[in-house]
Amino acid sequence: MKTTLILFLALTIILIATSLVFAQPSLPAAPSQGPIDGGLSLLAVAGGSYAWRKLRTKRNSGSEEPDV
Repeated sequence: MKTTLILFLALTIILIATSLVFAQPSLPAAPSQGPIDGGLSLLAVAGGSYAWRKLRTKRNSGSEEPDV
């Protein structure tokens, strides 16, 4: 009786341990998306105003020299 109980417990532990060892990890979660509205919109506005200012000064100066 005691030998049967020990054999049953050993077999149960081995079966549970093998299922845990060979278990596959779950799929990773979807990555969180970064906010685009933060500093990127301010950077785009600053770049647009800089380009507008450069075009305005180039048009007003009348020179056709390329800016370096």
